[in-house]
Amino acid sequence: MKINLNADLGESFGAYSIGHDRQLLQIVASANVACGFHGGDPMVMTQTVELARDAGVSLGAHPSFPDLQGFGRREMHIPPRELESMIVYQIGALDGIARANGSRVTHVKPHGALNNMACADAGMAEVVVRAVKACDPGMILLAPALSRLASAGEAAGLAVALEVFADRAYTDSGQLVPRSQPGAVLHDAADAVAHVIRMMEQRGIVTINGRVLATEFHSICVHGDNAHAVETAGLIRTGLETMGCGIVPLPEFF
Repeated sequence: MKINLNADLGESFGAYSIGHDRQLLQIVASANVACGFHGGDPMVMTQTVELARDAGVSLGAHPSFPDLQGFGRREMHIPPRELESMIVYQIGALDGIARANGSRVTHVKPHGALNNMACADAGMAEVVVRAVKACDPGMILLAPALSRLASAGEAAGLAVALEVFADRAYTDSGQLVPRSQPGAVLHDAADAVAHVIRMMEQRGIVTINGRVLATEFHSICVHGDNAHAVETAGLIRTGLETMGCGIVPLPEFF
């Protein structure tokens, strides 16, 4: 059995250092690289691309709302055509840097509030899908399992990799528990590992109330901007490999 581990990386910018990119790139198989709107800048993007290339990790664009101050986690209501252009702009920026450094972008994963809103709103999901398809219809859309974003990608003919989160709790509807609510984020590495193992064994999302929502998934996300990211990712990889899983880049699924 094969599975993908991914992390959101390249989120430092200017004088601000965020995350543990170098260490995580030795553990995960795919990187979602910030494109400047919630984190990242041209130099950080270049450095992250180089590190991912050298580690044999597949590259993804991680576009966001234009919300550097809020780390892309605040909801915004942007006209569809403008939002589509913003997403294309970000994908194109990373892909240009990747190609200049002997690599290429093979998937797209929206960040933060953009991702959450597209998972729940069919119209916004279609905007994201149009942007990805306009850039390259061969790109993989990395989208949360059981989401409208995943459904929109499949309907448009994109290759869709379904994702679950190692360190986030789920509601009984399959959505992420809002960060403002208690228990939304699993801060302890052991809790995150147990959560992943339960989902693998139950073959679906296990909600905060213990309900199992049956679904296939291809990828597990470990967030790279918390204090225990490296420990958590390493323990999850070890746990998966103990179960007999091979950790592979996203393009190996398609």
